[in-house]
Amino acid sequence: MTTGNTYIVGDIQGCADGLNALLDKVGFTAATDRLFAVGDLVARGEDSLATVKLLMGLGDRFHAVLGNHDLHLLAVTQGIRKVKKSDRMDNLLNSPELPDIIQWLRHFPLASQIDEKHVMVHAGLYPLWSVSKLVSLSDEISQALKSDDWVAMLKNMYGNSPTRWKESLKGNDRARFIINACTRMRFLKADQSLEFDAKGSPMDSPSNLIPWYQCPNNLLQKDEKVVFGHWAALNGKTRNDQFIGLDTGYVWGQTMTALHLESGKRISVSA
Repeated sequence: MTTGNTYIVGDIQGCADGLNALLDKVGFTAATDRLFAVGDLVARGEDSLATVKLLMGLGDRFHAVLGNHDLHLLAVTQGIRKVKKSDRMDNLLNSPELPDIIQWLRHFPLASQIDEKHVMVHAGLYPLWSVSKLVSLSDEISQALKSDDWVAMLKNMYGNSPTRWKESLKGNDRARFIINACTRMRFLKADQSLEFDAKGSPMDSPSNLIPWYQCPNNLLQKDEKVVFGHWAALNGKTRNDQFIGLDTGYVWGQTMTALHLESGKRISVSA
């Protein structure tokens, strides 16, 4: 298979027009290029169905990790949660293609190693985990999502506890922590417990909270880079080249951003 350019796009959130504009701007060619996405493919934008159909149409030239909105969509389709008006997913939920879309989403992981240097995850890398540990824990959730009993796991994923990681965690508590760390994490407390209330920029948040990427991680190698989304208030700025934020708030009227992996350059289009 011929491979040309590799692009990683930030949170799309159902903004099909923005995605098309960004792919046009980078000159994406489906026959040779690859597209990755950091999760939150759906919800809040103007056309989640068109977004999903475009991405599904790329076949094996596209790969994503799951975000909190993607997991929420799966839960809604199984009657576990009710759709919110702000989700704006009616056309997707009423589509005759919904069963195929569910199957497609279920097979994406929470974290994915793109190459030797880059790992992709929606929210970030919990500071007590190495990259290999992150991918291993993602595999635990993937196995459950692909299994016949996948709905049971979705039923038990909601909730904020436990807030601290222990290797001894088992069952629903273990799965819930992994999902929360991979899809909802922004700030941590000094004891490395997850904090979910603060969602703004680090400058506007309580002084006792630490952005996850500023917490010491002795397991992350110097040449490893974490590509993530989820945190629009950061506007992609972490002030650390090892942590590449790609959610630049297109759905909030800002920009949609892609990272060109080969050059390290970012390309954006305005809402």
